[in-house]
Amino acid sequence: MSGNNYNDGWQPVTRLGKLVQEGEIDTMEAALDSGLPLKEPEIVDQLLPGLDDEVLDINMVQRMTDSGRRVKFRCVVAVGNRDGFVGYAEGREDQVGAAIQKAIGIAKLNIIQVPRGSGSWEDRSDRPHSLTRRTKGKAGSVEVELIPAPEGLGLAASDTVRAVLELAGIENAWTKSHGNTRTTVNLAKATFNALENASRSRIPREVANR
Repeated sequence: MSGNNYNDGWQPVTRLGKLVQEGEIDTMEAALDSGLPLKEPEIVDQLLPGLDDEVLDINMVQRMTDSGRRVKFRCVVAVGNRDGFVGYAEGREDQVGAAIQKAIGIAKLNIIQVPRGSGSWEDRSDRPHSLTRRTKGKAGSVEVELIPAPEGLGLAASDTVRAVLELAGIENAWTKSHGNTRTTVNLAKATFNALENASRSRIPREVANR
């Protein structure tokens, strides 16, 4: 099936974009497994329509230039489909709205697939609701550890960590965090880094089926 009905006016410029628009690649999983760089946010719009986004932090950044004081806004954003795919980014612009939109666009290009499963060996659930293994992530002085948990526990996590995990479709997990956890940007980045580290252990479907 051709993807020409989506993203009217989008003219893909990358090989991956053309394969998606032609219908050769029709899932986000296949796009990530292709090994081709993800450089067009429209690819994500087409393969993961209705993606949720959440602004985790907005900060005003001042910088002195030759022409005087320059003010920009830094926005920290996470995006996800609440079913295994999540992305994270920061964006800086003169206006808050523009900074948010920039961050959302970059977050789409950073999207990863998080391996999910049952939370522990004693968990009887067949539904993927937790992580498949323990994983750690780091950003600045902050370190976040994510631990699989059985169904029914929920997310034992701070608001920032919870927001990123929920967008990834993780419903049950224990979490530990160390360092200056009041720094929202580093806490969010460390959580995403932990999910990134977990995603690197995921075996592409083509390899698994050999």
